Amino acid sequence: MTSTADSTRELLRSRIRDVADYPKPGVVFKDITPLLADPVAFTALTDALAELCVRHGATRVVGLEARGFILAAPVAVRTGLGFVPVRKAGKLPGATLAQSYELEYGSAEIEIHAEDLTADDRIMVIDDVLATGGTAEASLELIRRAGAQVAGVAVLMELSFLAGRARLEPKLAGAPLEALITI
Repeated sequence: MTSTADSTRELLRSRIRDVADYPKPGVVFKDITPLLADPVAFTALTDALAELCVRHGATRVVGLEARGFILAAPVAVRTGLGFVPVRKAGKLPGATLAQSYELEYGSAEIEIHAEDLTADDRIMVIDDVLATGGTAEASLELIRRAGAQVAGVAVLMELSFLAGRARLEPKLAGAPLEALITI
């Protein structure tokens, strides 16, 4: 007999489509749009992420642009928590905190509205994929600079061959890093 968690993992994995050579030759893109289109799978994903928020005492959910928004917003609704977006630089109006981070070729910058977080908040960061960990690491820095605490990071899938966990775990200060699927 398989556990509910195993059944959920298998359902989610079955709804992720591999797209070869996208966005460039040699890359196998993990397309989650079939999962999002399946109401049973999307509900199972939302429930699993919501359970992690409750288990780790989150008071707000942060979603990372762009697919993290799609996953984090329904989790925030399901759990009754606020949703705070972390966006690419220049996309949020008003005063923001910004954090630069290194990419494979170059750098990028993300921003958050600092006034959306308080010192009493415990933030669960949600995204679709943990790859190299750069965006998630930058989001942790933003959350701490805004004065909030990190409850954890939760992702649909972790691409273990890219070593994002090794990069991110030292920055979590004991907070959990939860991947529903590891590839």
